[in-house]
Amino acid sequence: MAPESDSPDAPRVVATGGTGPQADPSSAETDPSGVPFSELTPAILRTQRTSLKWTRFSADILPLFVAEMDFTLSPQVQQAVISRVLASDTGYLDGPGELAPVFADFALTRWGWQVDPSHVHLATDVSCGIVEPLRLHVPSGGRVAITTPVYPSFFEMLEELPVEIVQIPLIQTTVPATVPPGIEARLDLAALERAFADDPGIDALVLSNPHNPHGLLHSPADLAELARLAATYGVFVISDEIHAPLTHRDHVFTPFAPLAAAAGALSVTATSASKGWNVAGLKCSVVVAADARANQLLRRLPPEVTTRVSILGLHANIAAFRDAGDWLDRAVAQIEANADLLAELIADKLPGVAYARPHAGYLAWLDFSQAGIGPDPFRRILTEAKVALGKGTAFGAGGEGHVRLNLACAPDTIRQAVDRIAALVAQAQGQEQTQNGALS
Repeated sequence: MAPESDSPDAPRVVATGGTGPQADPSSAETDPSGVPFSELTPAILRTQRTSLKWTRFSADILPLFVAEMDFTLSPQVQQAVISRVLASDTGYLDGPGELAPVFADFALTRWGWQVDPSHVHLATDVSCGIVEPLRLHVPSGGRVAITTPVYPSFFEMLEELPVEIVQIPLIQTTVPATVPPGIEARLDLAALERAFADDPGIDALVLSNPHNPHGLLHSPADLAELARLAATYGVFVISDEIHAPLTHRDHVFTPFAPLAAAAGALSVTATSASKGWNVAGLKCSVVVAADARANQLLRRLPPEVTTRVSILGLHANIAAFRDAGDWLDRAVAQIEANADLLAELIADKLPGVAYARPHAGYLAWLDFSQAGIGPDPFRRILTEAKVALGKGTAFGAGGEGHVRLNLACAPDTIRQAVDRIAALVAQAQGQEQTQNGALS
C-alpha cells in the first residue's frame, strides 16, 4: 500500500486495508471512497490535478464543463494501477485478455446482456472505438447520422473521416407543470426512418445510449424499432454506451447489441470504465460485436488499435468492472443526491430555467432560453458568473440556449455555482424589468 504524503497539497491515496480509521464511504459528507468533501473543493483540487478541467480556465472560474468526476478514484482501481507500476508492467498489449470475460460478467449481472468474450476487442478510448469501425465500413463520402443535441466530440471524431454528418434532432419538449420545469426527450424515429430511406440514405448511425447530455435512457421499444429500421435500410449502428454503468437506481439501461442481433442489424458497442470510474486518462476501452457478422468486421481492425491501448488502463478497467461495484453504487447514489439538490436550487433560485434530470450519468442539461440572460447563456455565465459549463450550441441542433452542468462533485460546489448564476439571472431580470418600466 502506497503511503500518503505529509503535504496538505498532495493527492490523496485511499487506503484499501484496515490499517487505520477511515471515513464512512456511505456518509453524505464524503465521496464514494470515504474522502470528506471538504478535501475535494475546487481550490484544493486545482492544486492537485493537472487535467484540462483544472488548467483550461483561471482559478476564479468554477469548472463544471467537462465530464470528469471530482471524486477520488476507487481504492480498487488505485491499487490495480499501483501494483502494475510496482511490477514494471508497462509494456504493449496484444488483446483484451482477462478484461473480456470480466466485462461480459459485468454486462450480464448489471444489464442481462450475454456477451461472448470472443466478441470483445480493445481500443484506446471510446472515440477510437467509434472512428475505427466506421473507417472500415463506411465508404469515403458516406453519410453518418447523429441524434442531436449530443456529445460534442461526435462532431470532432467524425471529422477525422471523409464522411458527411447528418444531424437528426431528438424530440425535445418542456414540461412546465413540474418544479422546476422539466425537459423530456426521445429519439425521433419517424425522422430517422425518413433519413434512412432517403436517396442518398444513411450509411451509419452513432447512437448515444444513454444519451449525453440529457442522461436519457432510451426505451426498449424505441431501441427495438431503431434496430428494425437499421436492419431494413442497411444502416450500421455504433452504440456509445460509456455512461451505462452510471444508470441511476430504479431505472433500467437497455443495451443496443441484443436488439440489433435479434433484428439482424449490423452493430457494435463502444464502452469503457472511463466515465463510471473516472479513468479516462488511462486510455482503454472495449468494442463489442453484437453478433458474428459484426465480429468479422472488428477482426479487421488494424493491430495498432489494440497496441496503443494503455496496459495500466486495461488493469484499471478490470479492477473497476470486477471489484469496484460498491464504489460505483455509492457514486450513483451521490450523483442522484446532487441531481435532487440541483432541482431544489433551480426551483428556488433560477426562475425560468428548465432541467432535464438525468436518469444515467452525472450531466445535467439546462435550458436558459427563458431565463433572461440572452441567446448565449454559456458566455454570460462564464464571463459574469465565473462558472464554466458545457456550451449548448457545441452539442448541435437543438442545443441553442442550453448549457450542460457536471454533477459529479461536492454538493457545495453545486451550491456555489447556482448562487453565482442566480446572481447573474437576478441582475439581468431586474434590468429587464427596469427597462420595461421605463418604456411603459
